[in-house]
Amino acid sequence: MNSSKKGGLIVLFILGMSIFGYSQYASASQIGISVTQSELLNENEKGAEYNIELQFENPSLLILTSGTTEFFVIADEQMVGKGQLEPFTVQPLDSTQVKGIFHTDSDGKDVQSVKITGVTKYDAFFTSIDIPFVYYPTEEQAIEFIHQD
Repeated sequence: MNSSKKGGLIVLFILGMSIFGYSQYASASQIGISVTQSELLNENEKGAEYNIELQFENPSLLILTSGTTEFFVIADEQMVGKGQLEPFTVQPLDSTQVKGIFHTDSDGKDVQSVKITGVTKYDAFFTSIDIPFVYYPTEEQAIEFIHQD
């Protein structure tokens, strides 16, 4: 095989891997998140502490391994709590349950909208990718998060 054919194959291989890598990054950035459980641990005049369990769904063909993830609970565009999720791994085209704890410093009265947001750093092969997430819980879940009366 002459050197121009070898060079062409190498360029084609690199181009193919680049397209595959980008498509998997695009898929991983569409990771799905939902709340599967929320439980009030304790409450006082300063706020409340909750156990939470989130489900992460991986639509990519990559194994995504994450370290500790910090997230924020935002109600009516103001941060009312923050928490931390345990490290986890999501297999390709699969989902996993992730436990964590969060604290709120709001009584939650008359809250109109709640969202959970954060950035998860995933280690995939020889690189890391930071993927932001935003989850809008149902009205029932929002009531549990902010402990409305």
